[in-house]
Amino acid sequence: MGITKVTTKISSMEGKNGFYEDVFLVDTGATDSLAPSDELEKIPIAKIGKMSYSLADGTIREYQYGLARIEFMGEITAGRIIFTSPGTEPILGVTALESVGIMVDPANKTLQRLPAIPLK
Repeated sequence: MGITKVTTKISSMEGKNGFYEDVFLVDTGATDSLAPSDELEKIPIAKIGKMSYSLADGTIREYQYGLARIEFMGEITAGRIIFTSPGTEPILGVTALESVGIMVDPANKTLQRLPAIPLK
């Protein structure tokens, strides 16, 4: 399909103590979003659980996650954010995209707003 990236800001649910902002890879194959653990801990985002995830190479790995405020393209949502190793490229998952009515246009590798968010 090609690579699509978007500037994304992650902060605590309360919006206090700063934020982490970077260019995130948009991955419609990833359900949740992820970011380097050292950046999330600075905000701080609380680790509230662990979940097993299937990686692109087929391996299963367990990661800790927290809940965060996620901002991109002038939209705000909240969702699960996975704590990954420092230096890992951050990923914006499909749940965050769909929750604000944004989809990836595969022809030109851009993010497009839907005219309305489906409730059916």
